[in-house]
Amino acid sequence: MTEARLDVLGIGNAIVDILARAEDDFIVEQKLNKGSMRLVDMTESKRLYEAMGPAIEASGGSAGNTIAGIASLGGACAYVGKVADDELGAVYRHDMRAIGARFDVAPLPAGTLPTARSMIFITPDGERTMNTYLGACHALGPEDIDEALVADTKITYFEGFLWDAPSARDAFYKAASIAHKAGRKVSLTLSDAFCVDRFRADFGRLLRDGTIDLLFANDGELKSFYETSSFGAALEALRSECRLAAVTVGSEGSFVVTPDGIEQVPATEVEHVVDTTGAGDLYASGFLYGHARGLELTRCAALGSLVAAEVITHVGPRPAVSLLDLARQNGYPL
Repeated sequence: MTEARLDVLGIGNAIVDILARAEDDFIVEQKLNKGSMRLVDMTESKRLYEAMGPAIEASGGSAGNTIAGIASLGGACAYVGKVADDELGAVYRHDMRAIGARFDVAPLPAGTLPTARSMIFITPDGERTMNTYLGACHALGPEDIDEALVADTKITYFEGFLWDAPSARDAFYKAASIAHKAGRKVSLTLSDAFCVDRFRADFGRLLRDGTIDLLFANDGELKSFYETSSFGAALEALRSECRLAAVTVGSEGSFVVTPDGIEQVPATEVEHVVDTTGAGDLYASGFLYGHARGLELTRCAALGSLVAAEVITHVGPRPAVSLLDLARQNGYPL
């Protein structure tokens, strides 16, 4: 097997985040479920935008954020996601290429589905409540998967949010098949408990049949996945089914799970949490990059915690500093 030239390929929903601060009273008034992600139509998206305070726009999307983190760590990476040939789509394409990620997917013609956007409200405790209109993301399909690109990548990483569009599921299966035939690895993040509730059976099948080599989840997603209120029971169930998993538990760090055991890795301490948007995505950046470069698993988890700690100290889902410099300052030989 030839050495892959890329570390990670991310496949996901290409979304422009529109972020604004909001008080808890606003969340209640708007009848939003604090800390959750929900899908909305264009009408609701526009209504929430009009109700927002001053906002900033930032290229986001779960897998897109993860790829941005890997690029900041110095990794060789690429991204597959669908945008439209409109203003937000141009912003997204520019941002991905500007960070050094390969992004070659053809945009949808103007006048069809618009580029996806997510209205994100950040409360004083740093929690984020997301309201996402998927738009052009629904058009991602198998034709957007470049076989040579997947075969030339060590780990292909998917977000669970893809499961909302049937054509994107087909793209997932195509890419996963190509990756495994080339002797590469496939990774999935469960993305959100809301997502798990809808697609639990599919995700379970992917885990048990060996399609997934590396699973990412947080504690809430994992308990939802196994339909239990006991995090310990969920971890043990995961251990019996997974090849490798990384499960985050906020300020308590994360757990590395393999059939041989479960090991907890402490979180990186943060003095003041500003915005938790992108925390799980950036944790995946550190873990995936470390794993692609052959680091020991607990070191991968520690690197994930380090870069996740950076992103929650400022507004926005992507790094504000060089993660490569940050990692080197903390003793990582990258």
